[in-house]
Amino acid sequence: MVWVAGLAVFIVSSVFVRVDMQTPADAVVVLTGGRLRLESGLALLTEGKAKKLFISGVNPRVERDVLLRSLGAPAEREACCIVLGKEADNTQGNARETAAWIHDEGYRSLRLVTSWYHIRRSLVEFGRAMPRVTIIAHPVFAHHVDPEGWLGPHGAISIVVGEYHKYLAAWLRPVFDLAFPPPPALPPVRTTAGQPLPSPLGGGDAGATEAT
Repeated sequence: MVWVAGLAVFIVSSVFVRVDMQTPADAVVVLTGGRLRLESGLALLTEGKAKKLFISGVNPRVERDVLLRSLGAPAEREACCIVLGKEADNTQGNARETAAWIHDEGYRSLRLVTSWYHIRRSLVEFGRAMPRVTIIAHPVFAHHVDPEGWLGPHGAISIVVGEYHKYLAAWLRPVFDLAFPPPPALPPVRTTAGQPLPSPLGGGDAGATEAT
C-alpha cells in the first residue's frame, strides 16, 4: 500500500509540474533519451527563452552537423548557440556534465527539459549538483506510440514504474552513502626521487611506469 501510494504521488506530482514560461533562464538544458525533448528545447531557444541550448548525453559517435541537420532549419540557424555534451550516460552524469558547463559559462539559471516521467529524478540530481543554480522544470509530454501501448515490457506503465524505482533510488542514495561510505583513497607511495609509484590497486599509469 505504501508503494502504491508513493507511485500515485509520483505520477500526479510529475504530471502536474507547474511550467513557468515567464521567468527567463541563462540556458536551456535538454536531456537526451525521450521523444520531443530536443524539439522542445530548440523551440525554447528560438523563442528567446535562453542564451544557449545545452544538449546533455549525446552519443559520442553522433556528429554535430548531422544532429543539427536532423533537427531542421531552426537548429542550423541557431547553431552558434547550441552546445553538445557527450560525457554523460545516465541522469547523474547529466547533472555533473551540465554543472561543469554551467560553471564554465558563469550561468546562474537553467530551464531543464526532459520527459514528464523523468522530471522528478532529474530535479533531484540537478539540485544536488548545482545547489546555487535556479532550475526551472520544463516537462515534455509525448504521446506513447509503442505498439504494445500501456502494457508489456516496453509499455508506458513499465516505463513509469521503472522511473519511479529509479527516483526512489536517487532520493535515498545519500542515506546509503552515509551508511556505507566508500573506502578512503590510498596515498601515493613515492620513491627516493620523489616520483609517485603506481597504486597497488592498479591504475591507468601502471603500464607506463613499468615501461620506464
